[in-house]
Amino acid sequence: MAVITGILISLILYNSSSIVAYCKLLDRLYLPPSLTGPESLAFDSIGGGPYTGVSDGRILKYDEECSCFLEFAHISPYRNKTNCDGISDFSELQETCGRPMGLSFNYKTKELYIADAYYGLVKVPYDGGAATQLVSNVLGNPFGFLAGADVDPNTGIVYFTEASYYHKIRDLRNLLNSRDIFSGSLFRYNPTTKVTTLLLRNLAMATGVAVSSNGSFVLVSEYKANRIRRFWLTGPNAYTSDIFLWLPGRPDNIKRTSKNEFWVAVNYPFGSPPPPVPPVLPLGLRINEQGLILEAVPLVEGFGTGSVSEVHEAEGKLYATSLRDSYVNILTA
Repeated sequence: MAVITGILISLILYNSSSIVAYCKLLDRLYLPPSLTGPESLAFDSIGGGPYTGVSDGRILKYDEECSCFLEFAHISPYRNKTNCDGISDFSELQETCGRPMGLSFNYKTKELYIADAYYGLVKVPYDGGAATQLVSNVLGNPFGFLAGADVDPNTGIVYFTEASYYHKIRDLRNLLNSRDIFSGSLFRYNPTTKVTTLLLRNLAMATGVAVSSNGSFVLVSEYKANRIRRFWLTGPNAYTSDIFLWLPGRPDNIKRTSKNEFWVAVNYPFGSPPPPVPPVLPLGLRINEQGLILEAVPLVEGFGTGSVSEVHEAEGKLYATSLRDSYVNILTA
């Protein structure tokens, strides 16, 4: 009862119509040995996958026949299997091997776009293999740590985030403990013109990103500010931003659903001890395009590290991932 009360108290401040749903852990998709951090997921145009990036710089695809993840692509052109295969997260070798974060398909071209923490924005062809680096800097300023990516399904334009200009992902703990609350950014990349545009700066650790179904706005999560910001792309407010939603914890990835809603992964503030009752966070929140919370799903079961990077809905199931775990959780939707 304490859990339910805690969740409702947190959410009622934001939306009195929110409902709490308790999802059962159905299965786990385990990564190959020693690999961790399936931070984001993507499914291809025929439902294949999930695809995910892992700690040693590879993109893996889940194969139903072997019930296992197989290598689909790799980020770094300098990849050496001896040095890279199996390395753990936050290793300094990731600067050479790559560290894929946000993933999103362009279903028209079948290309997979990836925000890599070290190599910037890259893409992989439909049949996998080596990634092509698209953007590594803006106006000569190299990226610090890219985090999220989303492709507009109508235009193919890619939106991506830089969590921090000053910190690398290997310094994640230092970033979370620092006063760096202004060096995150939101960018747009046009594959036709190959032009990259800065849309928002001074963001408090920009992580997740998702464009609306009609392309009128894009959402970006500010992890260290407990909020989601909306940047308008069209209409009378075009090229301005506002606060879309305040949250009871720290938001990570945002994923658009087939019903034109969004799932947001929400975590405890870094360094905060859990309460004596079973923890309310992490959560998966389902929200609509007006910023109303429609559903709150506690994600306590099945998360060994107590944190969630992404909640992804596909084929009537919820997939939940963590940067620190070695598996993908599958829950009832």
